[in-house]
Amino acid sequence: MPSLRDVANKANVPILSAYQVLSNTAPVEPQTRQAVIDAAEQLNYRLNVTIRDVADQAHVSIATVSYVLNNTVPVSAATRERVLDAVAALGYRPNITARNLKASETRMIGYAWHDVPPGQMNTVLDRFIYCMALAAESYGYHVLTFTQPTENVVQTYEELISINRVDGFVISNTGLNDERIRRLMEMGVPFAAFGRANDEWDFPYVDVDGRQGIKTAVEHLLAQGHRRIGVLAWPEGSLSGDARLEGYLDALETAGIKPEPDWIVRTQNAVHDGWQAAQRLMSARKPPTAVVCVSDMIAIGAMGYIESAGLRAGVDVAITGFDDLPLSEHLRPPLTSLRQPIELLARQVIDLLIAEIAQRRLPEHQILLAPTLIVRASSSQPLHC
Repeated sequence: MPSLRDVANKANVPILSAYQVLSNTAPVEPQTRQAVIDAAEQLNYRLNVTIRDVADQAHVSIATVSYVLNNTVPVSAATRERVLDAVAALGYRPNITARNLKASETRMIGYAWHDVPPGQMNTVLDRFIYCMALAAESYGYHVLTFTQPTENVVQTYEELISINRVDGFVISNTGLNDERIRRLMEMGVPFAAFGRANDEWDFPYVDVDGRQGIKTAVEHLLAQGHRRIGVLAWPEGSLSGDARLEGYLDALETAGIKPEPDWIVRTQNAVHDGWQAAQRLMSARKPPTAVVCVSDMIAIGAMGYIESAGLRAGVDVAITGFDDLPLSEHLRPPLTSLRQPIELLARQVIDLLIAEIAQRRLPEHQILLAPTLIVRASSSQPLHC
């Protein structure tokens, strides 16, 4: 999310000049005014002075501004004056909600349950929630769960903050330009996310590098001699799904292989949908000898179709999945899959959140973790030409 400093830098003017133009509080030269207005439009920025802007204007850290405004840590008279001058110059109004939240700790972390369509499962998030709760308890916190409505998704978050029920939030199932993340950033409320939302937004998250993971799976299949490799991907618009598809394309491009259009089939995350998607995929003009699936649920369905068509999964058609569900190693044949480091991910999300609650953002607060390819019989045999 762009800041006042970003606008000032783009317009090549001091941050105070940018504020004066956007707030219309002081006369500014026409050339400067136009440069600031153009920069704000290009960045899609609306005036919203934050504590970070005050820190930039005063040439101090965000923590120092917080110390001055909350009177929690001794600060030199000169520094205090510089901070207060910046506050006055930029018309900053401290976020009362966030300050009240810090002043009256609940030792509770908010987390929303997400509705799962019939026939679909999300055992990865189930495991994440358990590990997250364990990590939170190690800091003396507990997790308060709530349901997230399908419309006005930020309403419950705002209500929990307004009544001081939680000290911060963990966000999951993130999407592009996620409305919840945007709103919590605007409110100055502590949170950390399992997943990304917008590369231009500076917020704490931990995510699994699905692009690299799928690339690794395709490279494994290439090493087994496969050249006709198909993919069963999620519908377009899923951040993690699109990243996983990019990993498939990356690996084939590196290998000098241009995939046939009908080697890419998109489907929902359910066994039945995976079965139907595999049927479409194997009806291609040049049917693939290997199939990469963006989830184990889809892979299980694909294996079911392969067997129903009189082919042998792992022999006639190699299959790989993603998530390494407990069921995967007990399938026949056992499924090759990418294992996500959920325990580590959950711990790091909580570490980031606790730092946010303490107003001490960690230097490394946007973390990508690599999944591990677990090779099993569904893909371990070399291709027989």
